[in-house]
Amino acid sequence: MKLLHEYSVKTPFISVCHGLRMTMTTGDLYRLAGDLAAEHGKAASDYASRAVMTLEAEGRHDRAQFWFLMLVLLGDIHSGRIDPDARISIH
Repeated sequence: MKLLHEYSVKTPFISVCHGLRMTMTTGDLYRLAGDLAAEHGKAASDYASRAVMTLEAEGRHDRAQFWFLMLVLLGDIHSGRIDPDARISIH
């Protein structure tokens, strides 16, 4: 079994911040979703959903894509499909 944190999936999740490129690994995204779920509960999914709709309407598709990913991860956390406290693994 290979652990997902051994692989660095960065290319689809690159943001520009003050002219610098900022990347997030899969593990970073997973932890962020877990933190959002722990802090805001099911309301975190509402926040992510509103962010997707607003950013898409503004034409900011790269940011909307990020929040859509958060929405998917939050849905998996709330439904119990993934455990944010467990290690990520690929089967």
